[in-house]
Amino acid sequence: MAENTYYYKQLNKEQQRAYHAIKTGLFAIAPSFAVPKLSSKELADIYFMVRMDNPEIFYTVKYTYRYYQQADNVELMPEYLFPKKQILQHQEAMKARVAKLARLAEKLNEKEKEQYIHDFICQNVRYDKLKKPYSHEIIGPLGHGVGVCEGIAKTVKILCDALGIWCIVALCDNNPEKGLKYRHTWNVVRIGGSYYHLDVTFDNSLGSEELIRYDYYNLNDTLFFRDHEPVIWKIPACTDGDHFYYKEKKISFTKMEEVVKRAEQYAKKGKVFLFHWRGGYLTREVLGELLELIGEAARKKGKYVKVSLNWPQSVLQVSFLEEETSEKITMEEANEGEKIAENGGSNL
Repeated sequence: MAENTYYYKQLNKEQQRAYHAIKTGLFAIAPSFAVPKLSSKELADIYFMVRMDNPEIFYTVKYTYRYYQQADNVELMPEYLFPKKQILQHQEAMKARVAKLARLAEKLNEKEKEQYIHDFICQNVRYDKLKKPYSHEIIGPLGHGVGVCEGIAKTVKILCDALGIWCIVALCDNNPEKGLKYRHTWNVVRIGGSYYHLDVTFDNSLGSEELIRYDYYNLNDTLFFRDHEPVIWKIPACTDGDHFYYKEKKISFTKMEEVVKRAEQYAKKGKVFLFHWRGGYLTREVLGELLELIGEAARKKGKYVKVSLNWPQSVLQVSFLEEETSEKITMEEANEGEKIAENGGSNL
């Protein structure tokens, strides 16, 4: 079931009135409309919440407002990305695009629908390094094949909505001390009655045309927040750790001998060996032992090894090569550091 009022329900009565006014005004593509007078921060937060709950509002990212001292309301003036006529045309195109994609998956079960959405984005959307305004909205991924985390998370949500999967957009703050200059968005989905984190942007940044990654697919809070900052606004607790993608696909190992056995199989075939380690913390010592054993398995098959490591999530991607390479291990960085569009208003 689609969830289009999640953040609305987190607000008090006065904030809900502002939310409703903003939502109504934006759906009407109104040049200006009255909103209850709240603090600048409250208005900015609610403006963003409306658009997280309703990703079909893809045609505005910020606003200005003005008010008179004795008035109970402010006049809010959205800044639209396109002229009204063009917005209406884009709306029809987005509706048709979402409907077409949903039809292709309507007969799948809930789990299959989730993977269909994830894989569609990983195969068809590239990260927009130029960070165009529309890349923060569904029109970026669905209309242009590009997006940043905000646009990708909203696209996941609108496709989940169309396919009947409960889904919200989650938001965390920046952390300059860790070198994270910008906010980040992802999704929380409900599959089989349990809540999970799903970060398609991170998976997309790690994967390639040959191999889709699922490092951030149905994680619980413990795993997910190893490399994500705390959320700004409350989200459901994700406590189930039994349906992480790699665990379900039986490529999450707890014993060294399991890794060695599988490494020998992949080395023989010359295929990429992707796996998750959950046999305790992936310390430097444990990693060193794993790499030594994998290298030994490769040499038995006349191959050399190159490893890409997502250390926070303990995921290793092992390539078996015919010739030795000087760069034997690469540390992967899933965090793209994309910036969410500013939503604050300024007084006129």
